[in-house]
Amino acid sequence: MSKLRPEYTVEHLHERQRGKLPGLLGIHVVSLDQGVLTAELTVRAELLAPNGFLHAATVIGLADTACGYACLAHLPETARNFTTIELKSNFLGTATEGTIRAVAKSVHLGRSTQVWDATVTDPNGKTMALFRCTQIVLY
Repeated sequence: MSKLRPEYTVEHLHERQRGKLPGLLGIHVVSLDQGVLTAELTVRAELLAPNGFLHAATVIGLADTACGYACLAHLPETARNFTTIELKSNFLGTATEGTIRAVAKSVHLGRSTQVWDATVTDPNGKTMALFRCTQIVLY
């Protein structure tokens, strides 16, 4: 099982996202520990769909970023990087304002693949999406 790499701090992850999609979405990593990462995103008008509700891609962006950052921080010592090879999301609710949160948890931390689950909650703490992704580890 891959251990948390100490060079991947919350600050380091924030630095990496400047000028990239996670930065544009406004994703903020709250915490990073062994096997888990928590991130938040404040809902704003630019992230809504034309129907006035949070765009599904925004929710996936938060969940996938949380899982991706967690994967990066848990890569095996000799790995260079990773990329997503599969993802799935089930939506159970939405939001129009406030801050949503994703908690990514490891399911499998192998040498060639990692599997991560994220639960996204609305500003009231109610589950709004369940997300799973598989990452391939690159050497």
